[in-house]
This record gives sequence, structure tokens and C-alpha cells, in this order.
Amino acid sequence: MEIQDAVEPFAYGGVNHLALVCRDMGRTVDFYTRILGMPLVKTIELPFGLGQHFFFDCGGGDQLAFFWFPDAAEPVPGISGPGVRPDTGSLTSAIGSMNHVAFSVPADKIEEYRERLISAGVACSEVANHDDSEFGISAEMTDEVFVRSVYFQDPDGILLEIAAWTRAFGPDDIAHAPAGPVR
Repeated sequence: MEIQDAVEPFAYGGVNHLALVCRDMGRTVDFYTRILGMPLVKTIELPFGLGQHFFFDCGGGDQLAFFWFPDAAEPVPGISGPGVRPDTGSLTSAIGSMNHVAFSVPADKIEEYRERLISAGVACSEVANHDDSEFGISAEMTDEVFVRSVYFQDPDGILLEIAAWTRAFGPDDIAHAPAGPVR
């Protein structure tokens, strides 16, 4: 498959931050600092009582941020996000929604980090060995596995993933034409 030439890229340096919305900033700070070990690096009190905006260091110079709005609407599973882990239900969410956040971790730490999450009371998926097979998952680690990951949710039900690339991508990894609306 040929991909059209892109314009000259911007000088990207990674993700500056991804901003999500939480129900309780105190509970969010506790989960992301105490359970996931992400330092809280910046707090903002929004003007006019609009809420708060807090930033956590998620490594590599990237930040994960949260807004807290006193009048935020309730989440709608399957619309605002999947609402469940992919091993327990549908991964589908609405167009324009944030489906999940995957944090890059060392490949040799996946099992250890999963056990640490479970010990902290966080329900997790089994380690998923993502490959190009029919169902996209291998029961064991093979040369075809391109990423290993574990899925879990934060206290607001936001789907999170720890993930480790296991091989470099090559030209054969671009093998599908882009899909569009189903009519």
C-alpha cells in the first residue's frame, strides 16, 4: 500500500500533554501519584470558579493533565470512552472521544508492574501479546508480537494501558488501506 507524501513535518518532540477530565481531583492526585508513581508537577486554579487543571509527569518529558470542573457532565460508557477494559467488554467509543492512554514502560517490567497494580487493588487484564494474527493476540510471546500490554482503569473509569514495544516496525507493518464511514 502506498501512502501519499506528507507535507514537511513539524518538529515534534513527543506529546506535551493530554488533558482529561476527572470527578474528584484529590482522588485523581492520589491514584496517579501513589499508585502509578507520577509526580504532580503543576497545579492551576482556573479563574471565575471554573475548576482546576493539574499536570503529572508521565515520563519522557510528557505530561498527563486533568481538569476538574464543578459542573462536568457524567461520563457515558461507550460514548465518552469505552467504560470497560477490552478483556471485559467492547473497546468502542464515540468519534472524537478519548479511547485510552497507553504509557510506555520497559518490556522487562510488564509483569512486575502488573503485579504492583494488582497489589494496590487495581483490577488488570492479563498481559496481552499483540500481534498480526486474526484476533490480534498471541497466547505467548513470539517473534510476531509487536507490543505487550496490560489494561486497567483509573478511579473515573478512564481506560489506561502500560505498553512496551517488542520489535521495530518495517514497511510490511503498513498493510491496510484507511477505512471510512460505513454506508
